[in-house]
Amino acid sequence: MNSVTDPAKRDRWARLRFSIIGPLLAAPPSNGELQVALKSLAAKTWRHPLADQEIRFGVSTLERWYYVAKSARDPVAALRNRLRDDIGRFPSLAPQAIEVLGAQYREHPGWTMQLHADNLRVALAGSEVTVPSYPTIRRYLTAHGLFRQARPKRASEGALMARDRLERLEVRSFEVDHVSALWHLDFHHASRKVLGRAGHWVKPLLLGVIDDRSRLVCHLQWYLFETAESLVHGLSQAFMKRGLPRALMTDNGAAMLADETVSGLAALGIVHQTTLPYSPYQNAKQESFWGRVEGRLMAMLEGEEAVTLDLLNQATQAWVEQEYHRTLHSEIAATPLARYLAGPNVRRDCPTAAELAAAFRIQVARRQRRSDGTVSLAGARFEVPARYRHLTVVHLRYARWDLTRVDLVDARAGQILCALRPLDKSANADGQRRALLPAAARATDALPIPPSGMAPLLRQLIAEYAATGLPPAYLPTHDKDGA
Repeated sequence: MNSVTDPAKRDRWARLRFSIIGPLLAAPPSNGELQVALKSLAAKTWRHPLADQEIRFGVSTLERWYYVAKSARDPVAALRNRLRDDIGRFPSLAPQAIEVLGAQYREHPGWTMQLHADNLRVALAGSEVTVPSYPTIRRYLTAHGLFRQARPKRASEGALMARDRLERLEVRSFEVDHVSALWHLDFHHASRKVLGRAGHWVKPLLLGVIDDRSRLVCHLQWYLFETAESLVHGLSQAFMKRGLPRALMTDNGAAMLADETVSGLAALGIVHQTTLPYSPYQNAKQESFWGRVEGRLMAMLEGEEAVTLDLLNQATQAWVEQEYHRTLHSEIAATPLARYLAGPNVRRDCPTAAELAAAFRIQVARRQRRSDGTVSLAGARFEVPARYRHLTVVHLRYARWDLTRVDLVDARAGQILCALRPLDKSANADGQRRALLPAAARATDALPIPPSGMAPLLRQLIAEYAATGLPPAYLPTHDKDGA
């Protein structure tokens, strides 16, 4: 096996030639003695620079090397093998063959090079164009970067655009300069099933949150469903463990783009960055970590026949804290735990659990029923306090997976006014009712008074009509009693 310091083939030949001609350059022969020296060198055998065998060189070859090296400023470079003048030109490929091959590749980028060569021979059959060989076609495709493009699993327009973008734009690794400046979040489908509590085999998903700079796992937990509820549950634990990051990168899954997730991150002041559709390589650190999970953690559970979700989570926490965080990471040349502690860290303090739960909610508008002061929400009815009965449209804040906490909010100020309770018809059947206070905030009730005569507007209209001088626009009738 060649070592990393082995020179290239051209350099090996150049060094051999210089070692043969070098003594003649160091001690030039006298007039008439050059041929004698060259014949002496031609009689010797030399070790082949690339193969384990002996080799000899003719007088004319040695003479040519001598004069080339003698007149060059860099003798070794001058003695290298010359590059072909037609490199990259492909003279054996006719322009018609290149045109057919290019059109063929644009139509079928997923074909192998051998399939392109076979179809090109058929396309050029019967024409005067010389059919090139397969090595020539392969070198041409390679030189022009026309490699086989794997067809995406989903041949949608977005998937094809992502594939084309990957072919046009370069991919570069990146890393932020501060701990907690960027976190990565993703779900991973397990390679094996676990035994659920109902006795059925299910395939769990692993939610992972990783710090970009240190590769530290902020939280890792297995779930049965990839939902926004599972995401918020795991992400909130990551916040409580490591504090609030500055930014979070996710893919474009439904749980990542749910209204609760987006609203919660915005409320907590966390920039939500999403990868381009069908471009998992943008979250490569997360994808690389899944390989560690399958290669280490799941491999050590192969002998366990009935793995439950609880056992899987316990083993995951032990593995990530006791092995992964304390194992040297080859790319960062440190353990994730050591680099996380070394900083610099730009994290923020995490709010309370109640504040986290309140952040990951959506806000909706509902019309209040004036008959009984209730609103309908997700198939359930909630009572609006009587002091807010004057509101036609009320704004509610809640999480779709948790109707135990529904708050009435002020849409203009964004403040929570009160919590709403579900309608309890059984409790309302006792007939006890609270006295209604006026909609306006006043200390005493305003008692109604009887009307005092004709309304001012009607009195004004009658006066204006009389001022016109026109008779009343109606014909009076006479009743039978002569009135």
